[in-house]
Amino acid sequence: MPFLENINDAIWGYLLIWILIACGIWFTIKTHAVQFRMLREMVRLLFDSTGTEKGEKHISSFQAFAVSIATRVGTGNLAGVATAIVIGGPGAIFWMWVMALFGAATAFIESTLGQLFKKPDEDSFVGGPAYYIRKGLKSKWMSILFAVLICITFGLSNNSIQSNTICSAMTEAFGWNTSVVGIVISAITLIIVFGGIHRVANVSSVIVPIMAIGYLILALVVIVMNIHLIPDVFSLIVSDAFGLSQVAGGGIGATIIIGVRRGLFSNEAGEGSAPNVAATADVTHPVKQGLIQALGVFTDTLIVCSCTAFIILISGLYNSGADGIALTQFALEAEIGPSGKIFIAVAIFLFAFSSIIGNYYYGEANIRFLTSSKWVLNTFRLFSGGVMVMVGALASLNLVWSMGDVCMALLTACNLIAIIILGKHAFRLLDDYRQQRKQGIKNPVFHASKLPDIQSQLDAWK
Repeated sequence: MPFLENINDAIWGYLLIWILIACGIWFTIKTHAVQFRMLREMVRLLFDSTGTEKGEKHISSFQAFAVSIATRVGTGNLAGVATAIVIGGPGAIFWMWVMALFGAATAFIESTLGQLFKKPDEDSFVGGPAYYIRKGLKSKWMSILFAVLICITFGLSNNSIQSNTICSAMTEAFGWNTSVVGIVISAITLIIVFGGIHRVANVSSVIVPIMAIGYLILALVVIVMNIHLIPDVFSLIVSDAFGLSQVAGGGIGATIIIGVRRGLFSNEAGEGSAPNVAATADVTHPVKQGLIQALGVFTDTLIVCSCTAFIILISGLYNSGADGIALTQFALEAEIGPSGKIFIAVAIFLFAFSSIIGNYYYGEANIRFLTSSKWVLNTFRLFSGGVMVMVGALASLNLVWSMGDVCMALLTACNLIAIIILGKHAFRLLDDYRQQRKQGIKNPVFHASKLPDIQSQLDAWK
């Protein structure tokens, strides 16, 4: 749709992209490069279980990580990377990497804030940008705006993108009817989402490791088989990134814009989505989930997205006229034979389906923020898991991606305003965490009294 595409170009080309990059650099400087210096600590914390008491139904650090990865690792990693290469050229991958390296600092800030301003719920915790906007900024209208935007973006728009990609992959691999595939996906999704966050977390913690490990092994096989081409692939990416060769999108500006836009869709750094699930984790210090979610950005873009990019560029089919998930399927088929197309279809089902249920939870957390009505929540479940999944199955590729980009831009702008203002609290928390670790405390603990100026707003830490 030309109208939506024009809006996207205006928002992304002239404003949001540069704010995203500036925020990533600023947060990297203010945290003293937390995403690089504390990488080892991130891995250690991944399986941290301190804070969760036996018999309680709280979400662990690993489950929160799994749900966030479930939404990050999806269509953007297989179809989005392919689209970025087709439109912006191979150089778009370079800018996706840059976005991840600096975006991880932004992800740290927003997820730490999500933990800080969370509140106890029925059998877990609940939080996210809507909560830290309401409590930290004391802005009721802006918190409601964010909550509405994320429900539309993730619960509705993004789920149609994931469904559209699954159906395209299944049709290409098996010739299945998209309507039938859409009905099956809708039915399975509804069964899971009506079980709430615990069922979503349990399913994600099983699916995510299986899908990620399987895809990484296959990508590694392809890379090893073509190891002699890897220097040429890196050279192509770098030369295109700086406009040193012909770029499909019309120059270096298009390459940067497409790379950052697709990078954000994939890793969600700064978008305000991951803090919703980061807030559910039961940990002893908010910084723990900030570090965990920064690791999620690296996992998504630097590892999984790179695997897809290498497969496509090694195949040499990025100028073949194919786009989206079909290009990824053709590229893998060229490397390992007809089974490649089938493998990608299975992989995208796991990737995108896990994203559908993760996206739904982001919507649920914010529906709960807006209202306690069970009727409203169940209606949202029907639309998110049923109606929009079917819409994605039947709609065109360009339509669902254009809708997703517009919603994502508005949501990101709202969240960036909040974390720029509230980031000072995350800096103080990081200093406290580092001081405790220097004192030899393996398991740092936070209490609301350490931030007396906002102590009354910290319901979960008193």
